[in-house]
Amino acid sequence: MVTRPGPIALFGSGETAPAGRRVHERLFRELGSPIRVAVLETPAGFQPNSPWVAGRLAEFIQNRLQNFHPQVTVVPARRRDGPNSTDDPDLNAPLLTANYIFMGPGSPTYAVRHLRGTWAWEVICARQRRGAVLALASAMAIAVSRYTLPVYEIYKVGADPHWTDGLDLLGPYGLELAIVTHWDNTEGGPHLDTRCGFMGVERMAHLMEILPPTATLVGIDEHTVLVLDFGAGVARVEGRGTVTVRRSGAAQVYPSGSDFPLNALGPVRIPDLEEGLSPPVVEAVLRAEEAAEAVPLEVLRMVAEREVARRERRWADADRLRERIRAHGFIVEDTREGPRLRRGPE
Repeated sequence: MVTRPGPIALFGSGETAPAGRRVHERLFRELGSPIRVAVLETPAGFQPNSPWVAGRLAEFIQNRLQNFHPQVTVVPARRRDGPNSTDDPDLNAPLLTANYIFMGPGSPTYAVRHLRGTWAWEVICARQRRGAVLALASAMAIAVSRYTLPVYEIYKVGADPHWTDGLDLLGPYGLELAIVTHWDNTEGGPHLDTRCGFMGVERMAHLMEILPPTATLVGIDEHTVLVLDFGAGVARVEGRGTVTVRRSGAAQVYPSGSDFPLNALGPVRIPDLEEGLSPPVVEAVLRAEEAAEAVPLEVLRMVAEREVARRERRWADADRLRERIRAHGFIVEDTREGPRLRRGPE
């Protein structure tokens, strides 16, 4: 069973564009089957169309990545309270066995407010430490920072430039990050500077000044992905743009196709599974993993029936049983030592 932390993919934007799709494909290949995807609604939960936002992401994975046979579930956890709560274990149960968790556009500060300290967020942290991939795009990539940029509040409402406390996903890894997506945005045209996450260069210069000196700022261009690979100890830049890392007053720009040591972001450590997480959540995650790995008795029975059919040369019956076994999430392989089962797409 995988015990090393899973990769974290931070999308500057374009999570369903061609560059983003190539990143998903590579991560799926590395993950192997079965691929169980959970798409969480929370970042856009304040929007009346949040089911459509998450559904669009789920449909993209289901249709455009169908060769990997992903099992995709939308988790409609929209806010901390109410009937679609991020604190409801039953509603968020798909997160327990998901090995690819996808969260995307919306509001960074809303995501922080409705995820921090919740059952859903603790499960997500535990699953990543147990090997699940986190794909975090746009607003959600900002939200997981130690210092989160309140984009809407500054850009739309007119609040003074400031940082707020984020979800600090990478704090237990020893990293003190301020992640800013849409780093090269030009939506404002010639009359409004919307670079640096819609802040503009001038406001971002002030924001960098008021960051604690121990913090590292990570700016990710649009249609660009920074993949943090804790197994290899490297960060990879993929897509069409660059990633800017500013630490200790110095900035380094990494182009697409390059990689750099994770400790360029700060002194990296690997946390224990239990660190900062409640014991009931850790227990639930481990129990769900154990159940997912177990082979159901019904599957074992079908494997035995298929062996009888093969010995009696009832090939059509053997093929039908193979497909029924596959429908239960297992692939049966015939070897000289007998049938061998491995997990596969359901």
